[in-house]
Amino acid sequence: MVVRYETVGHVATITMNRPEVANAQSSELIDAIDAAFDVADADDEVRVVILAGEGRHFSSGHDLKDLLNGDDEWVKMRETPEGKFRHEWVMYYGRCQRIYEFRKPTIAAVQGSCVAAGLMLACMCDLIVAADTAVFSNPVLRMTGAGVELLVEPWELGIRKAKEFLWTGEQIDATEAWRLGMVNRVVPADQLMARTRELAERIALVPPVTAQVVKDSINHSAELMGKQQSWKYHFMAHHWAHNTATALGALEARKAKTSMKEVFEEHQGGT
Repeated sequence: MVVRYETVGHVATITMNRPEVANAQSSELIDAIDAAFDVADADDEVRVVILAGEGRHFSSGHDLKDLLNGDDEWVKMRETPEGKFRHEWVMYYGRCQRIYEFRKPTIAAVQGSCVAAGLMLACMCDLIVAADTAVFSNPVLRMTGAGVELLVEPWELGIRKAKEFLWTGEQIDATEAWRLGMVNRVVPADQLMARTRELAERIALVPPVTAQVVKDSINHSAELMGKQQSWKYHFMAHHWAHNTATALGALEARKAKTSMKEVFEEHQGGT
């Protein structure tokens, strides 16, 4: 079972359960997360949703081994440029936006490495609680890509810091992420889930319709500032970059990797 789903009171917890690959996001995992949000959406008793990762790390990004060597229909679709576009539009862009626009408040509970598409996923949640062991990075530019599908960094870190973060591939620890406003709270690692649940239970005291209206209103403010259009622009640029000679050469090099562990160790995570 790649995702665990549980509810306690008015709080649902969706836990990615692939600790052996640092919760790398395979097609199966992405589908399971989406299905779990369906369950949370349909349950009127659920007022807040926590998204967490089992094991030492929140998520190492997309599962490159699955992406390059898997045999599911989504991976097969990537054999053509049109299919690759469709796959990423639905599975990455669309599924992430679904979480961002989810009508109930969401909280990401982040520990260990939160890398590239893992960072993208965490930033789809309304709030982020980080363990003091958490580190955030997006080293995809070193792998020749134009970053992941939704470029969250300018909105999370500010323009100048986003450029530095992406160009250098350097990590940001939990304390710095809090200082920059990317995470809401930093807590001891052994208290991460307890403290996140405490926050969720406090938010659950707000009437559901009120929470939803305020979330929509704040998200609309970001939309008026261009957030959705900037995401869409970058998604198109991301796909243009897929077809550069440099990117295609790097793709062949990635195929030579024999395990997700190799990719994770080389780049501190996925893509």
